[in-house]
Amino acid sequence: MADRTVAELKQKIAQAREVIAHLMEKSDFNGAEAHRALDYFGSDAFDQDFLPWPHIEEGLRPEELNAANDD
Repeated sequence: MADRTVAELKQKIAQAREVIAHLMEKSDFNGAEAHRALDYFGSDAFDQDFLPWPHIEEGLRPEELNAANDD
């Protein structure tokens, strides 16, 4: 069962990457953070600090941040 779960999770991540790419295309959003997300979901690596904002318990929420770092 563990092998099936891992395979399903990999498929789910692949689907997430496709959704991100589709939304980028439809919204004409082609910034660095969008490409960073595509790269991340296209790899097998896990990064605890992937999210570009602090965790809720660390302070600011995503909508409270300045998105000026996205070119």
